[in-house]
Amino acid sequence: MLDPLTGQGGFELIVDSVSKSYGARRVLRDVTARAGAGQVLVIAGPNGSGKSTLIKIVARLIRPTNGRVLWKLDGRALTAADVRRAIGMVSPDLTFYDELSAIENLRFFAQVRGLSATPEFVKSLLDRFGLRGRSGDLVGAYSSGMKQRLKFAFALMHNPPLLLLDEPTANLDERGIALVYDTIAQARLCKCVVIATNEPEEVRLGDVIIQLGA
Repeated sequence: MLDPLTGQGGFELIVDSVSKSYGARRVLRDVTARAGAGQVLVIAGPNGSGKSTLIKIVARLIRPTNGRVLWKLDGRALTAADVRRAIGMVSPDLTFYDELSAIENLRFFAQVRGLSATPEFVKSLLDRFGLRGRSGDLVGAYSSGMKQRLKFAFALMHNPPLLLLDEPTANLDERGIALVYDTIAQARLCKCVVIATNEPEEVRLGDVIIQLGA
């Protein structure tokens, strides 16, 4: 049996008739899809169609009104605690401590997660996402694009088998976008990747596509 934190295969995501309402306003209606390790699931649709809501439901940050989401490992349903430990997430809602440097932020969150992260390992992650030489700078001095790159370093810090990306190329320049696409290409070799986007080029990355707002 693979450990949810380190296993790179055998995962399956099942979105089963998921609906979400806020009072009288229905955001999602009977969404169903299935994807596994080695596949990219794209949640597509215009602004306000419920993409971020669905990815938060997949991450078990919010509950659906009806339906369910299952993460399975070798046919066994994972617990909510297992899923949280196995997910790496990039989201507009993710924020860092502006008064800490990038390396201090990542080392702090590693400690919170109970991970062992040496300064050398953290610096290698920051180098990977084009932040070489800026690891000691306060995050408050980072541009929006640099903060987006930092989110990817954070998401991959524990080598998660499940990668959830909400608007992954937001605020990025051409080089930053290329880094994201390369990260997705590497991740799809062995991980299950979920992308919420309305960018046509990112939609084309999907092996499985959920089209919202159609």
